[in-house]
Amino acid sequence: MKILVTGAAGFIGAAVSKYLIERGDVVVGVDNINDYYDTNLKRARLDNIQGSPASDSFTFIQMGVEDRDKMSALFAEHLFDGVVHLAAQAGVRYSLENPNAYVDSNIVGFVNVLEGCRHHKVGHLVYASSSSVYGANETMPFSEKHNVDHQVSLYAASKKANELMAHTYSHLYNLPTTGLRFFTVYGPWGRPDMALFKFTKAMLEGKTIEVYNYGNHRRDFTYIDDIVEGVVRSLDTIATPDEDWNGSSPNPSTSNAPYRVFNIGAQTPVHLLTFIETLESALGVTANKALLPIQPGDVPDTYADVSALVSSTGYAPKTDVITGVNAFVKWYREFYQV
Repeated sequence: MKILVTGAAGFIGAAVSKYLIERGDVVVGVDNINDYYDTNLKRARLDNIQGSPASDSFTFIQMGVEDRDKMSALFAEHLFDGVVHLAAQAGVRYSLENPNAYVDSNIVGFVNVLEGCRHHKVGHLVYASSSSVYGANETMPFSEKHNVDHQVSLYAASKKANELMAHTYSHLYNLPTTGLRFFTVYGPWGRPDMALFKFTKAMLEGKTIEVYNYGNHRRDFTYIDDIVEGVVRSLDTIATPDEDWNGSSPNPSTSNAPYRVFNIGAQTPVHLLTFIETLESALGVTANKALLPIQPGDVPDTYADVSALVSSTGYAPKTDVITGVNAFVKWYREFYQV
């Protein structure tokens, strides 16, 4: 297949792109390589893709998904079989500081992707949602059947908006769409704004780590290889209408249109302090911890019910936190030579 991967220089996008070309697909990757975090890391991820024996099947174009004219031309030129849309302005806390970035990338950019898929008959759109859409919901584990109308950050609201817009296009234009609610992705080539990366850097530099909610967070940490498996299995399982869907008691994760939303997590929540202990063991360093209150926009716990993704695609997360953290530490030491 010929696949568009947006956010191809990002953590998940680069890993998905590499997997797809190595299984035989042709991938066009786009990314604006913005400076939200270290652009050298983003370019290194692209270099890692180019180092694959299948790199001839990968083409990279630097551009932003919010550029309507360029996106329209891209879809017209390439006639994609499928789209994996992972480009977005990420980060819950940053959305409190720079809300316009989220509107440009996550709202305007998503409409441009939808329009490209609509006008050029793309066979399946898979896109990144987020566990943050569960917001103030406290029912655990989080299920796609739960109400998600009480977001607590603009980032989360933008991801919920993506799900709503995707359903509209599935309904109006019969465009198959699958949204994936990612749960705390970690692993080699990860994002510097995420806890594991920040903790590792600070601990190796002998600095104090900031631990919010006094370490009482629980997170469904999900290893990057498991995420990639779920993304690709979802891409290969084209969304279809739910024959049992009933407008009198609607299932919010399906529809009488070709629309699906799935959780994609490890289904094994871990206390943040336990996660830090695992990192201490992997690094051979004891962390100096500053225990701080919960931050605006954060939720105390995340815990994914992934049974729908398992039954629909055969998804099976395999990587435990000890294995995953050790793999990240090994990559970090080699990449930064520390």
